[in-house]
Amino acid sequence: MFANILGNEKIKESLQNSVKAERISHSYLFIGTDGIGKKMIASEFAKMILCLDKNNKYCNNCKSCIEFDTNNNPDFKIIKPDGNSIKIEQIREIQDKIAEKPIISNKKAYIIDDADKMTQEAQNCLLKTLEEPPEYAIIILIGSNETAFLSTIKSRCIILHFKKIKDEEIAKFIREKYQIEIDNQNLLKAAQGSIGKAIQIKEDEEIYSKIDEIISNLENADNIDILKMAEIIYKSKDKINDILEYMNIIFIDIAKKSNKYANCINIVEDAKKRLQSNVNFDMCIDNMLLNLWEQVN
Repeated sequence: MFANILGNEKIKESLQNSVKAERISHSYLFIGTDGIGKKMIASEFAKMILCLDKNNKYCNNCKSCIEFDTNNNPDFKIIKPDGNSIKIEQIREIQDKIAEKPIISNKKAYIIDDADKMTQEAQNCLLKTLEEPPEYAIIILIGSNETAFLSTIKSRCIILHFKKIKDEEIAKFIREKYQIEIDNQNLLKAAQGSIGKAIQIKEDEEIYSKIDEIISNLENADNIDILKMAEIIYKSKDKINDILEYMNIIFIDIAKKSNKYANCINIVEDAKKRLQSNVNFDMCIDNMLLNLWEQVN
């Protein structure tokens, strides 16, 4: 169990022990960076809970394990956002299903992925189930933003905080498992301890190479050339938050050697805030790049 999931050993050990000791809570809240393995661990935990072999939990041979692996286990379900949020109707549907007794196992397990995207109405609705859960039901909430949850929700869950994975461990893991090599230390830093994010960043390496080029040319090129090089940013609007994070990772490193780059970090942070205010995207990026160019020249 958990053999192919990197990191957070204490959490994995704690979950295993709780199943073996038959001391499983009715509700859990898994909190941590996206792509760090929370959902994978939650799924493995659910499979272990539902396993029919009392002496060898996670046996992979019983009816529950087999149907779990083929996504056909009627006692297990993953709920995801419908659009940008998890709505009250989705929670009501869960409540209807939870009211039905297990079919294969003696337990039922539900994972609510991106649970921090539940509307307040959905959270209040879920609260009723968390307050009086059926003895056979286990609900696992997964999220990256703990502050998005109502305090009443958090007070009824066992909260497990997942730690970021070390850069060197990420590099080794994806090299051995996916044959992907990341030798750019800034790219590893941008992954923020997340294997999923590291793989995505590697797939978008061309974009990040262009960002390296823009920053390295701030002092050498004129402002028109800088704007021309920024075409890749305009085309990558859906990745802008990651791109701006990456820019500041580079600026933090350069600022250690040259003080004039220190304010570049503030310029990028200001662009983040402006974009959150729904300003014109291209104009905001142009303004940021021109300010960066002026700052270092």
